[in-house]
This record gives sequence, C-alpha cells and structure tokens, in this order.
Amino acid sequence: MFRRRQNIQIKSLEQIQKMRRAGLVVAAVHQAMRDTAGPGVTTGELDRIAEKVIRDGGGIPSFKGYDIGSGPYPASICASVNEQIVHAIPSDERVLRDGDVISIDVGAIVDGWHGDAAITLEIGEVTPEVHALNQACEASMWAGIRAAATAKRLGGISNAVERSVDSSGKYGIVEGFGGHGIGTEMHQDPHILNYGEPGDGPKLKPGMCLAIEPMITLGSPDTMELDDQWTIVAEDGSIAAHTEHTIALLEDGLWVLTAPDGGVDMLGDLVSAIAKRE
Repeated sequence: MFRRRQNIQIKSLEQIQKMRRAGLVVAAVHQAMRDTAGPGVTTGELDRIAEKVIRDGGGIPSFKGYDIGSGPYPASICASVNEQIVHAIPSDERVLRDGDVISIDVGAIVDGWHGDAAITLEIGEVTPEVHALNQACEASMWAGIRAAATAKRLGGISNAVERSVDSSGKYGIVEGFGGHGIGTEMHQDPHILNYGEPGDGPKLKPGMCLAIEPMITLGSPDTMELDDQWTIVAEDGSIAAHTEHTIALLEDGLWVLTAPDGGVDMLGDLVSAIAKRE
C-alpha cells in the first residue's frame, strides 16, 4: 500500500511572526463574538460584525469565497448551532435562543498568511450536560496543544485529544473532520485526526504551524451534509461542540498564535520565550 508523501510547509520565525498578526485578528473576532452573541441575535449579524473586525484589523476573511468544489463559501464565519457541527452558513433567519450553543469558526489573512480558530459559545443558560460537552471539547484541544510540545510525531497530538475526550465522559469524536497544517494557505498538510496512536504520522519539527481542532457530540460521531453542500450536522441530531487554535512549533516551545496571550495562561513554561516577550 502506497501513502501520499505529505508536503508540510516549514516556516521561519519571521513568517511565524506574520502569522501571529493574522492570529490576533482572529482573536479580536472571537472577543467581538463573545461580546455580541446572545438570545435574539442572528448568525447573519455576527457574520457582519466579524467581517468588519477582520477588515478593520488589516485582514481579509479566509472563508469568504473559499471553494472546495461546492461553490464559493458566502460568509466570513462558520456559525454552527446545536446539532450543526461545522461549516454552517450564517443567516438573518437563524436567531439564537436561550439554551443554544454556537460554534464560531473564523479565519483571517494578513499579508498572505492565515490564522484560523474556533470557539463554542453558550447562549444564555444551557443544560449541565451541554456545558460539560463544551468544557470537554476545549479541554481536549488544550491537551492536544500540550502534546505538541513533547510528542515525537503528529499522532501524539491526536492521541492526546482522544484520551482527553474519553476521560471527560461518553462523547462522539467526529471522524470525518479534524485539524490541519496552515500557513500561506488555510488548509495544508498534515491532516490532524482527533484520535489515533501516538507513534503515527510525520515527525513534529520546529517551524510547523498547525490548527488543532477537536469536534465532539453528545451522541454518535456519525455526520451528514445538508443540501447547502456546506453544513455538517450530527446524524442523530445530538448537540455538538467545536474548538480550535492555530499554533506554531518553535525550538524552545509553542506559540498559540490565535490566543491573545500566546498561550501563556494555559501552557506556562511550554510557551516559547519569543511568545512571552511580545
């Protein structure tokens, strides 16, 4: 059996610093979403706010016009509510209600370099099991990021995400989607599964930039695509959560490019001295 050789882009420190600029624009969008999302707000409103923040920050929306063969994506964010896992198109018809959760995935391009991150926000008061799902998803993302600092191979990240999810409860780990390399394109090699064996995959090296991106559900991991040819939903209708950060691997540690503090609060000494000095 032959496997395709992966073309993994290795970045210089100067290029990673450019990606940090894009990452901070993405972080600003997420803060605007936290400040705005609530009962009665439409996902279309959130999209317009996000695009303004991106452009005011000197960026271009990564998602708008992005085409994977089903036509250009029409918005600046993916706004996936409840059973929608990823890639849902914002609309003025979709009104957020108390008890909803919404995954907001956003990408920005600054000077040709991409940043990409996702958060899942709780709207009003959610049930305890939905809150636990969201907490489990975020915890698994940080587990994967921590593993990137010490793992020898990409599978170490995937395995850390899986083990974190499994330790948090009985959740479905979505199999058809995951993280990815990122740089001069939003999606690059390698594809990053959210499950697997620690010895699998290419070796991790300084200069790699990766988007760590777990997606989990309260039920089955099985998914289906809606007729819009973008929106992916849980096949059994169960609630989903989705989180993501873009990270860079440096000689002396990590840099979470889409976190305002570079990852210092969550990762401590695993963060590169370069990130701590900014």
